Amino acid sequence: MSWLNNLLMVVQVLSALGVIVLVLMQHGKGADMGAAFGSGSSGSLFGASGSANFLSRATAALATVFLVVTLVMALVANKRPEAPASIMEGVTTSPRAPALPADVPPASGAVGSTSAGSVPAAPASDVPK
Repeated sequence: MSWLNNLLMVVQVLSALGVIVLVLMQHGKGADMGAAFGSGSSGSLFGASGSANFLSRATAALATVFLVVTLVMALVANKRPEAPASIMEGVTTSPRAPALPADVPPASGAVGSTSAGSVPAAPASDVPK
């Protein structure tokens, strides 16, 4: 999906630059009066009025491309992942501790089996005589 974002970003930047260039190339409304007194716009590449029509249509087309790409990028960026059906759906469990064999009884004096404040009894072999 990142290639789509990159492609849309490139198209958006190129269309924005194209709109900027085309707007700067167009003549303002005050240029029509200058053309009447011989400013030389009739000798342009597209003819006397052809450049205005071509540039304005190209600007409108690139502005439309820019708008559509911006909307598509907003929709792609706003897509949220689906919520899980259960709160336990994404939880991973840790492996369980191995069970003791059936013939081994649990230790009676295991660490942690004493109550608070009591001292575990010393084995009989460690008691001095």
